[in-house]
Formats: sequence, structure tokens, C-alpha cells
Amino acid sequence: MPPIAVLVALADPTRCRLVELLRAGPQPVHVLAAAFKISRPAISRHLRVLKQSGLISEKKFGRENRYALHVNRLAPVQRWLSELVPSPKTGKEAAKLKTSASRPAAIASPAPEVLPVAADPVAPVPAKPVKPTKPAKPAVSQMGFDF
Repeated sequence: MPPIAVLVALADPTRCRLVELLRAGPQPVHVLAAAFKISRPAISRHLRVLKQSGLISEKKFGRENRYALHVNRLAPVQRWLSELVPSPKTGKEAAKLKTSASRPAAIASPAPEVLPVAADPVAPVPAKPVKPTKPAKPAVSQMGFDF
């Protein structure tokens, strides 16, 4: 089963960048916020999503809150992805894969479909109105961040 909470937390470029910044060690929010051109409250919301997924934790040091990355929480994602992606081959098989990967296979594309021309090219074709649909609610809370 995929680790949905962690994947949802990483589904945003800002949160991915926050994880990258926290690799260097625990950081206060003002240091993290300085790396972005968005407001501090927006950074705090992103940090809250990462915290809810268990990827980071928050600890108070005096007047500032420091956030720390928990790299071990990425292990389920790595395991899940490794089940989807086959492991690299060794020896002759690896050389064969490298050679075939460097040369793209010829893909036969179907002939383009020819559309009939309307009798009166000036007359506009009435368009069907498209009814908007409501987006499905995500299974994991993103604290107001939808993608």
C-alpha cells in the first residue's frame, strides 16, 4: 500500500524544498521562510502539513520553534517505489539496457485523421455548455492546499 500521507505532503514544490532545507539540520521558521518569496504564515501552513505527515517535528528552543526532518519516515516511500521499479541488472543485461535506453525505439504513429470541412466555414458551430464538477475531497488533509 502506498504511503499516502507522506506522498500528499510531498506533492507541493514548496514542501519538497522545505524538506531539502531541513536535511542540513533543525532550522527555525524565520530561516526557512527566508528561502522563499511567500509569507511566513504560508510557510507555517506548509510546515503544518509536513508535521501532520510525520516527516518533520517541531521543538521549542527559547522563543523560536525549530523544525527537524525525520528521514526515516521516507523509508516506506522508498520501499513502495522500489517495488514498482525493477532493480538494475548486472553485467551483460545492464549494458544491453543502457544501449537500448540511449536509442529510442521507432514508434509507428497512426495517420492523422482528416476532418470533414463544414459547408459554410463562416457559420460558427454552437458549443455545448460544460457543467463544472465539484472536485473530490482529498483523503489526507492538506490544510487548504489543493492540487
